[in-house]
Amino acid sequence: MKFITGFILVILFAGLYLYLHATSTLQILLDQQLLHKIIEDLDFWGPFLVIILMCGAIVMSPIPSAPIALASGAAYGHFWGTIYVLIGAELGAIIAFSIARMLGYEAMQKRFGDRIKIKWLQSDTHLMLVVGLSRLIPFISFDIVSYAAGLTSLSYLRFAMATLLGIIPASFLLAHFGSEMVTSDLSGMLITILLLGGITGIPLIIGIVIRKIRAHR
Repeated sequence: MKFITGFILVILFAGLYLYLHATSTLQILLDQQLLHKIIEDLDFWGPFLVIILMCGAIVMSPIPSAPIALASGAAYGHFWGTIYVLIGAELGAIIAFSIARMLGYEAMQKRFGDRIKIKWLQSDTHLMLVVGLSRLIPFISFDIVSYAAGLTSLSYLRFAMATLLGIIPASFLLAHFGSEMVTSDLSGMLITILLLGGITGIPLIIGIVIRKIRAHR
């Protein structure tokens, strides 16, 4: 039954992606300025569109999330733009986690048991750290991490907390960058770009510190 459900979901996601591509909707999602205009034109419903699009971008990997976050910041500013992005990304991550947990966790345990367990990742605290740090690295797929986490023993609450804490910095900076693009504040844009680059280095710094602490024990 779970295999059939998973197969149906794959077909639905593939069909939706092909539809978005065929109707040029995917191109709109790549155009931050056009997306910004559509969101503003929706007035009251604009925030809901941001949340839905961000959620969909996490659940369906080919849909880009950065232009949505930029458009949210451009339409609603630093604070509310960030809030809407966070809500959508968090919901999307939880949905992806739930799909993997429902369809794959039990099968993975039956097929591999303890053979695929990594000693360092058997702790929920370590798993939370991995999830949280992965959210800070732009080139690590947000979607894949969410699905992969669902195959582990990590609880929903710990996954949601790690994800939320991990995505706050990048979400704020993207929304801030989108807001600065509207005001054409070049100095603000430059600072945002530098901060985005700095976030990428945070996990590397933490990794170096952890290794040094272990070396001195």
